[in-house]
Amino acid sequence: MPDAWSDKDERQYQHIKQQMRDDGKTNDEAEEIAARTVNKRRQQQGRTDNATPQGSGNPNTPLPERTRQELYNRAKQLSIAGRSNMNKEQLVNAIRQRQNG
Repeated sequence: MPDAWSDKDERQYQHIKQQMRDDGKTNDEAEEIAARTVNKRRQQQGRTDNATPQGSGNPNTPLPERTRQELYNRAKQLSIAGRSNMNKEQLVNAIRQRQNG
């Protein structure tokens, strides 16, 4: 358990991890998804140092279901020019073009 996590965060992590294992995910996948979920909740509640998410979202989540910030972070990873001026739909399209092209 990371130092910043509360006991409640740890219980949520264990519960989500078990759900993912029950859904057929590997232990590593389940741990990653559970940690990302708990950390995202902590960030949304303002209990982290970062004001905005630093990740690009769960890779199993379809692009349109991710937040604009997650899409922006993914576009940054892919070095997509003009990403700061793009809306969510434009980011989805640009990421799809880069990944498929």
